[in-house]
Amino acid sequence: MNRLTGQRALVTGGGRGIGAAIVRRLVAEGASVAINYRSDAVAAEAFAAELAASGGGGERGEVRALTVRADVSDPEQARRAVDEAADGLGGLDILVSNAGVEYFGPLEKITVADYERVFGINVGGQLFITQAAVARMERGARIVLTSSVSASMAVYEHTLYAASKAAVSAMVRNLAPELAGRGIAINAIAAGGTNTAMAAKNLPKYAHPELRDLPPEQLPWLFSAVGRLAEPEEIAAAVAFLASADASYVTGSTLAVDGGKP
Repeated sequence: MNRLTGQRALVTGGGRGIGAAIVRRLVAEGASVAINYRSDAVAAEAFAAELAASGGGGERGEVRALTVRADVSDPEQARRAVDEAADGLGGLDILVSNAGVEYFGPLEKITVADYERVFGINVGGQLFITQAAVARMERGARIVLTSSVSASMAVYEHTLYAASKAAVSAMVRNLAPELAGRGIAINAIAAGGTNTAMAAKNLPKYAHPELRDLPPEQLPWLFSAVGRLAEPEEIAAAVAFLASADASYVTGSTLAVDGGKP
């Protein structure tokens, strides 16, 4: 399926985990992709070279894959990332804002620095990369931000992160009518627990302290009807749908990809 042939995409946080799976899926569907990363230039360049060598994508079947270094929590760097991506790819049709940071901590331990970091990346980073992208987009463009199922469920000592992700869902809901006039759709993905290095580290924290001694294989049953973690490729498939014309009548929505409620 090549729903995205000829499309040009920027994926923030695209060098690993869910972000890398999204990049692979967009390329597999025909898009050329700019991969945003923050620090590991060697890994990002190797990933781009791998994609370029894989074939498929682009208007004539060739992949264009380039890398863009930026800390998207800095609005100036976010603007520069968008400009480098659009200039390098010859335009910008898709933005996938995937970069984010996790946080667990009790109310009394949350500091101003914690708040500024979490909201600066998870909210400000997504707002300002969207602002910059819209300035380079034309009618028919599509934007996918990253919320979380944490925005709609109670998780012990997860307030700061959950609030930041709830803000993202509010953002897409309110930007939808504004951007519709420009012919641009905006949605968000709310992923459930996903099989990544971050999940391996934080999965027990999603359980109440009284339940954290459960065997690891039982923990997903606490928040997923299917009783397992998602694979990154399953999240990427949902992103590809929202980035495609198949979702032409979908905007302002947050799509839960969470394995159902237990």
